[in-house]
Amino acid sequence: MRKSINNGNITWLDEGQGATVVLIHGFAENSGLWNIQTTQLKTQYRVIIPDLPGTAVSPLSSPLTIESMAEYVYAILLAEDISDAVIIGHSMGGYIALALAEKYPSVVKGLGLFHSTAKADSEEKKEGRRKSVKLMEQYGAETFLRQTLPNMFSPATKSTLPSEVDAYVKMGMECQLPALIAYYEAMAARPDRTGVLKGLRVPVLFMIGKDDNAVPLDNVLPQITLPRISSIHIFENVGHMGMWEIATESNVILEQFTAFCQL
Repeated sequence: MRKSINNGNITWLDEGQGATVVLIHGFAENSGLWNIQTTQLKTQYRVIIPDLPGTAVSPLSSPLTIESMAEYVYAILLAEDISDAVIIGHSMGGYIALALAEKYPSVVKGLGLFHSTAKADSEEKKEGRRKSVKLMEQYGAETFLRQTLPNMFSPATKSTLPSEVDAYVKMGMECQLPALIAYYEAMAARPDRTGVLKGLRVPVLFMIGKDDNAVPLDNVLPQITLPRISSIHIFENVGHMGMWEIATESNVILEQFTAFCQL
């Protein structure tokens, strides 16, 4: 069921019943990213899936920051009278989950970094984002997305599941250019939040693909020992899109992690 508040400026999907899992999408994505996981999780849990500002159904807000998007998710929890939830974020969604955990730790029953990192962008990464913004401004969103989004998948997936790659690019096309630029600027400006991982008293999930070019293995590995309790999953022939590349395995991991967080 799709719901909204604030005159439609905050929207989300609400499926299933039970303990709550929040699934947060990333850059050039929307709630549809998690369709496969939602279908499975909603048989046991209540699943909340925000459509962040700038997606096809939620208007872009200004200023847009990682912190403002964390407040957006928190507003949904308040509207639904949800006191705590397992928070899972993909890529930029993981940055939002960390910001939420930093400001509102009591609402986080478990934190999932699904191809994500607590580190801030390096100077090299920031420069890459600035160049990407210039490319989008010069050539448009479609050209940029068609060049960039297929690289979120491993070479093996691009070869064996080309329809998935095409579907992901199509999803990206639903985001307007101003939103894509705002997302990149928000990600570049975010602070390091490895300290949040150290301070968490709840389980933390790390989903890592060995072929992930966006959040490489060597970026995440130093972080896995920071939380008190870590659930670590590293996959061969998986890029940045494990929820699609290895959907069955991802479903099992999310189910098991969510169950563990209820203990």
